[in-house]
Amino acid sequence: MVGSELCLPTCNTRALHLNLSVSRLPLVSNLNLSVSRLRNLTQSIYAVRKSNLLYLSVVSPLKDHKLLHGPVQKREVFCFAVGGACICGEYGLEGSHVHVGEEKLGVLLLNLGGPETLQDVQPFLFNLFADPDIIRLPRLFRFLQRPLAQLISVLRAPKSKEGYAAIGGGSPLRKITDEQAEALKMALEEKNMSVNVYVGMRYWFPFTEEAVHQIKKDKITRLVLLPLYPQYSIFTSGSSIRVVQDMFSKDSYLSRLPVSIIKSWYQRRGYIESMANLIEQELQKFSNPEEVMIFFSAHGVPVSYVEDAGDPYRDQMQDCIRLIMQELKARGTFNEHTLAYQSRVGPIQWLKPYTDEVLVDLGKKGVKSLLAVPVSFVSEHIETLQEIEMEYKELALESGIENWGRVPALGLSSTFISYLADAVIEALPSAQAITTTEIASEEAEAGPVSYIIKMFVGSVLAFFLLLSPKLISTFKNLL
Repeated sequence: MVGSELCLPTCNTRALHLNLSVSRLPLVSNLNLSVSRLRNLTQSIYAVRKSNLLYLSVVSPLKDHKLLHGPVQKREVFCFAVGGACICGEYGLEGSHVHVGEEKLGVLLLNLGGPETLQDVQPFLFNLFADPDIIRLPRLFRFLQRPLAQLISVLRAPKSKEGYAAIGGGSPLRKITDEQAEALKMALEEKNMSVNVYVGMRYWFPFTEEAVHQIKKDKITRLVLLPLYPQYSIFTSGSSIRVVQDMFSKDSYLSRLPVSIIKSWYQRRGYIESMANLIEQELQKFSNPEEVMIFFSAHGVPVSYVEDAGDPYRDQMQDCIRLIMQELKARGTFNEHTLAYQSRVGPIQWLKPYTDEVLVDLGKKGVKSLLAVPVSFVSEHIETLQEIEMEYKELALESGIENWGRVPALGLSSTFISYLADAVIEALPSAQAITTTEIASEEAEAGPVSYIIKMFVGSVLAFFLLLSPKLISTFKNLL
C-alpha cells in the first residue's frame, strides 16, 4: 500500500508537487513501474487523496501528455498532470497492469453568434426566437414556437438590418471568437498544455452542433465547456449548455466523455483585474477622471427568468459590479457608479433599471461625464458597437451629458486570454460524464406527420392572433 506521507487531503484546482526522491519511488510499486522506467519517463510525480482514493500521476516531459493508469486501493483510476493541474478520473482497465495512452484535451467556447451579412439577419433572428429558452411558451402552446419565431423574425428583421448596416453590414462576433480561440490555444501551449479549441455558436455558424460533431471526430477524451458569458443566465450560457447536454445524452461516445462546465467566471480574479485595467485606462482619457460616473450596462433578461425560473443572473451581475468596484477602490479609484440593463425586447417586464431611462435621469441630475462599461460582453458586437456606442451615446448627449467614453470589450487582451487559460487548466480535474435527462424535441416525440400538422395549425393560429388589434400593438414592440 502507498505510504501515508502521500495521502493528501484534496485535489482542489492544482496538484501538489512532491519532488519524490529515488529512494521513495518504490512507493508507487503497485503501479508496476520500475525505478529506471520512472527516471526515464518522468520529471515529477503527483499524488492526491480524494474520496478515499489515492491518485498518483506521472508527468511526461513530452507535450503529448502521456497518461498512466493503475488500480489503487482496489479501484481502477487514472491520473495525469499537465500545466500544474492534477487531472484524475476512473477508467475500466483490463487486469491490474499499467497502460500508457494519449489524452486528447479539448475546449469548447460557447457564444451567441451573429449574422455575418444583412441577408443572414432574418434567419439568425428565427433561430434566436425559436429557442424555447428565449421565448418560454407554456408546454401546451409549445407547437407555436416555430411559427411565432418565423413571424417575429420577419417583423423584426428590417430594424435589425439597419443596426447591422451601421456597424459594417454584419456582426464581427465570429471573427473575434475565432481569434480568441486561437489565442487561447496558444496561451495553453505556453503553459505546456496541448489542446484543441473549438467554437460553437448558439444561433449562427459555426453552430454548436457542428463543433460537437468535430469533437467526436477528433476523439477528444476530456473536454471543458467555456461559455463566453462571465455571468450565468438561462438566456445565454444555459441555452448553449442545454444544447450540448442534449447531444451528449443521445450519443454513446459523448455520454461517456468527461466534461467540465465552467458555468460562470465573473468572480475569478483574472476577470476582475482585466475589467479594472480597462476601466482605469479609459478613465485617464477624461480631463477630470475623478468626476466620471462609471456606468455599467448589462444585457437584460426577463424578470420572470429570475423570479419564476430561479435564474441567478441578477445576483451574479450585482456581485460582479461589487467585485470590480472593490478592486478599483483598492487601487485608489473611488468614482461613483451605477448599473442598468439594456436590450429588452417585447411587452414583458425585463430587469430594471433600463439603460435608456437611467441615462436620461443622470442627465437631469447634472452628471456631465460618463464612462459606459459593457459588463456582459467579452467581444464587440451589435450591442456594444451600435446600441451602446451609437444609440445610448446619442441619448446621453441629448440628455445633458457632455463627456462620453466607453470601455472596449476584453477581446484579445493578453491578461484576459491568459486568465481563460488558467480557468481551463483548473477546471480539468472536475471533468465527469454529463448526466442529464434526455430532452426530446416535439418533432421527435410526435413524428413527421404530427409535426407538419402542428406547424400548419400553429401558423394559422399565429396569423389570426396577429390580426387582433391588441396583439398587433404588442408585436409592434418587437420591432
